[in-house]
Amino acid sequence: MKAILIKWFMRINAFCLRFTKGRIGGKLGTQTILLLETVGRKSGQPRVTPIAYFIHEGKYLIVESNWGKATHADWYLNLKKNPRAVLQINGRTISTEAHDAEGNEYARLWKFVTERHSPYLQYQDRTTRRIPVVVFEPACYLVQ
Repeated sequence: MKAILIKWFMRINAFCLRFTKGRIGGKLGTQTILLLETVGRKSGQPRVTPIAYFIHEGKYLIVESNWGKATHADWYLNLKKNPRAVLQINGRTISTEAHDAEGNEYARLWKFVTERHSPYLQYQDRTTRRIPVVVFEPACYLVQ
């Protein structure tokens, strides 16, 4: 039942974000929300996910916590196959290239995101996998 409620909430939130250009659904508690568009790794079809993000040093960050589950989120697996993504933020569309933070970059960004949203630390305690921090950098290609 919980999974169904989350799925419906995300669909409604995505609709509100798109329809109001971020005025409704763009803020949940202390987190800001964007629409992440990836290409389905199996279907090749666009997939849109409302998700929390951070801006740091001109780059967009998304934490792939998947609520502390043992498995990665579908959007993350899609990015592993095709790192190009589109971010929709307050009615703006931004083409990006994504990569996982590694090494010193990961340590620095993990500290940054957990200082701003401490539940990520609890999600990390729930799982044995290292929770990725995905960095999205604006790209030079055009969205069709």
